[in-house]
Amino acid sequence: MSSAALKRRVSASDEPAQDRRRRQGRALSALEKPPPFDVDETKIHVPPLRPGTVSRTALVNRLRALDGFPVVSVVAAAGYGKTTALAQWAARDARPFAWISLDDRDNDPVVLLRHVATALDRVEPLDMRVIDALRSTRRALSPYALPRLTAALASRERPLVLVLDDLHALRSRESINAICRLAEHVPQGSVLVLTSRVKPRLPIASWRAQGGLFEVGTDQLALSSREAAMLLAAAGAKLSDEELLELIRRCEGWAAALYLAALSLNEHSNMLDPVRFSGDDRYLADYLRTEYLSGLRPAPMRFLRRTAVLDQMCGSLCDAVLDEHGSARELEKIERWNLLLVPLDRRREWYRYHHLFGELLRRELVEHEPELVPILHSRAADWYEARGDLESALEHAGAAGDRVRAARILSNIALPAYNSGRVAAVERWLRQFGDMTELDRFPQVAVLGSRIYALNGRSRDAERWLEAAERSNGDDASVRPLIALLHATRCRDGVDQMLLDAETALSELAPDSPWRPSALLLQGSAYSLLGDDDQADEILGQAVDEATRRGSTDTRVVALSERSLIATAHDDHIAAGRLALEAHEIVAAEQLEGYPSNAIELAASARVLLRNGKWDDARKHLTAARRVTRRLTEAVPWLSVRTRLELARAYVTLRDSEAAGALLAEARTIQGARPELGVLGEQAEELQEEINEMPELGRGTVTGLTAAELRLMPLLATHLSFREIAEKLHVSRNTIKTQAISVYRKLGVSSRSDAIAEAVRIGLRDDDTSGWAA
Repeated sequence: MSSAALKRRVSASDEPAQDRRRRQGRALSALEKPPPFDVDETKIHVPPLRPGTVSRTALVNRLRALDGFPVVSVVAAAGYGKTTALAQWAARDARPFAWISLDDRDNDPVVLLRHVATALDRVEPLDMRVIDALRSTRRALSPYALPRLTAALASRERPLVLVLDDLHALRSRESINAICRLAEHVPQGSVLVLTSRVKPRLPIASWRAQGGLFEVGTDQLALSSREAAMLLAAAGAKLSDEELLELIRRCEGWAAALYLAALSLNEHSNMLDPVRFSGDDRYLADYLRTEYLSGLRPAPMRFLRRTAVLDQMCGSLCDAVLDEHGSARELEKIERWNLLLVPLDRRREWYRYHHLFGELLRRELVEHEPELVPILHSRAADWYEARGDLESALEHAGAAGDRVRAARILSNIALPAYNSGRVAAVERWLRQFGDMTELDRFPQVAVLGSRIYALNGRSRDAERWLEAAERSNGDDASVRPLIALLHATRCRDGVDQMLLDAETALSELAPDSPWRPSALLLQGSAYSLLGDDDQADEILGQAVDEATRRGSTDTRVVALSERSLIATAHDDHIAAGRLALEAHEIVAAEQLEGYPSNAIELAASARVLLRNGKWDDARKHLTAARRVTRRLTEAVPWLSVRTRLELARAYVTLRDSEAAGALLAEARTIQGARPELGVLGEQAEELQEEINEMPELGRGTVTGLTAAELRLMPLLATHLSFREIAEKLHVSRNTIKTQAISVYRKLGVSSRSDAIAEAVRIGLRDDDTSGWAA
């Protein structure tokens, strides 16, 4: 291997410091050297870094470490910091940078190559034959000018980085071909860097397939959360953590948008909500119009603003919305132009606009063609509905102002969406019908809203929407049973009427109605409130089966939990555990943890866990239940009160009178608004008595241990088995086992050793004297 080749293989990062200083000194001298041609000096210097520029350390380090990639393409829309990142790379790389900022003049290949030759000559002097060949060339390249320049590049003694910035300025085929030739002669250890706002007309696919191309795109150039926060802080924007994260999310790491947002915030600090910074903000709108829209012809501009009504788009959808053909090709062009179009799949079939760009385009549509807005949305709704995507169809029907279609679609999808854990989406859809005067036209929607709001504790809204349904149902046979079902849910007139309403609903609902599981749940719950647990359990079992068939997971969880609590009350602990476990697994699988109705599942599971001595797990369930019971109100009084009473019972088992009392007080407040709740009133009284009888805190009585259990405590501290303890106390082994379990429950532990440790902690046993309190 020749010495020159060996030098080329040596990494520039291994260059001795003394040699590096000499090289840098030569580079400084080269700047003073007169150019061999008449060139624009401003085009062949690395752009200076502005003070306060955010350091792109991760990206720069990755670029510095590249090995085996002779060509690097950096392609992204305006404002993503391509030039800044490369300038930072130049400042940190040991290799010299030859930099050419391209512009329209470089469409003349002679001008282009003279600038390249001058930049290379500044790094390492070129052979005079290369300079003479380019100097003698006038309009077209001579047969030997380009070959001599590429040969000179290939024979570079030391590695370098040659940057051709703003390649999108080139339209000339001759200039582009010249760059292709340069790319073929990059010496080992050197790199040709090509930056562009649009996909360059170069053999990118071929270079990629050959493994010689490293690509940097929008994803790599987008600022990380940390970098974006640094940019905003440097620009003087003062934001809360929540505002900062939301602004970064909206800008999607786009450096220009983040900086312009900071400028707007600084200027309008008392007026601008950073969370609502949008694409039609004055600073950003001016930038987008100047950099992206000003050069577009009318047809592409119309395509952009009309398709902006779509959150996502593909060729056939755009064809349908625009009522024309060829949209797929238009999308390909827009992506090639890098007009802030984000591909959503690797096949380049689905796209979306950058959030902020889409907002500006929609503003342009409203300003220039407002009459088209409902028409475009209506066509989008047609396309989505024809393909079975009813949720997207609903969004566009609402945007088109087509309330009739929106009501019809909402009536079909709201319950399945709610049952799949998407309550936030359902409430967003319902907000389209927030005008109560308009809601009177849509009783099906009013019924849905009343039920959803009731289940989420919004009692006033539930009542208002129920009243709207009652006003508007008239002789609609499909709405009457639903109103009866809502009356059963509200239980305003006592349990007997609740049962009658539920049975009325069941008798009038169609066999395949998605509301049947709810009606069966209400019927079974009414029987339970009337004290008929056998009948209640049978009907709740039917509710479980029907809910399973219909996918009504929320109803299924409540019905299973109620059956578990009935089994617990009748000492069928095996069934109670099985039913509670099934309900718990459904909640986890369907992600229903935040649903208020999940509280009764947590109560049932906690009762089972306490029975099995799993105190810590039971406490976790109870804590989670307390969080969601806040949204269980008088809107569904029977469920709200029953849940709180069951949770209070669990706290009584844990000897936590304070928590039990607080839950009982909440239950009684709801009973004050809905007093006729059957056996729940008696259960509340019994629970109050049990809480009142719980012993006060004090030595030896804090746990409420009986005399027999206190007598057992010293023996638990020994190594005697339950059988040996029973023989010593002259009782049966089962009696000792029962008393031990009771001791564990009252102390909130699950083993003998833990029981002794807890006894020491609360003062039942003096650890120093091994004495036991009486």
